[in-house]
Amino acid sequence: MKRQDIIFAFGFILLFLPFFISQSVFDFYIDFNKAHGMMTSFVKFAVLATLGELIGLRLRTGNYYQAGFGILPRAIVWGFLGLTIKLAFVIFATGTPIFLSYLGVQGAVDAMKGDFSLVKLLVAFATSACLNLIYAPVMMTLHKITDTHILDNGGTLSGFMRPIQISRIFINLNWDVQWNFVFKKTIPFFWIPAHTITFLLPPDFQVLFAALLGIVLGVLLAIASLKSSK
Repeated sequence: MKRQDIIFAFGFILLFLPFFISQSVFDFYIDFNKAHGMMTSFVKFAVLATLGELIGLRLRTGNYYQAGFGILPRAIVWGFLGLTIKLAFVIFATGTPIFLSYLGVQGAVDAMKGDFSLVKLLVAFATSACLNLIYAPVMMTLHKITDTHILDNGGTLSGFMRPIQISRIFINLNWDVQWNFVFKKTIPFFWIPAHTITFLLPPDFQVLFAALLGIVLGVLLAIASLKSSK
């Protein structure tokens, strides 16, 4: 392990340590998240998903920083993507149980409020599947487009503010990687199971688990970016 890895790991531990050693800090975070869910989603994904991308960069280049990588623009993008992720969580967590009830699944809505049961597992799985099959591909493609835009403009904040050439970038995306890795592998084999667990957890732990998954999301999409560049 290199010195930069030790520093990165130390900073990562310091980021989460207060939540484990101080009940008051943990309670404040939970209460603030309940009252300002969209704001905390912006900050959470801006920080944690960007950290995931830095880890992905380390895997590729051996360093956590590279000229033109655009840490600040990426953090801004992840913040706004975090808002859409929070929106999707609310919509699918609310709508999927109602739809299952419409299909005849007895107790689908009430199951998510009670203890673990097969019905709750079914609802959690269905919620995760709907979220990841309907929303995730759009979000992941949008991330790839903004990622390409950032790199094309040298990773600068001023370059990031230029109009995004969406049609050109969309046409030239590496759809082999986007489809065969990002969609066909990460969604069914990681994201659907991972978010099934998320929806089974108590609400307070869902917040922290989703935050940790934000790091994994950044890593996976960074790895997909590396595959596209080969």
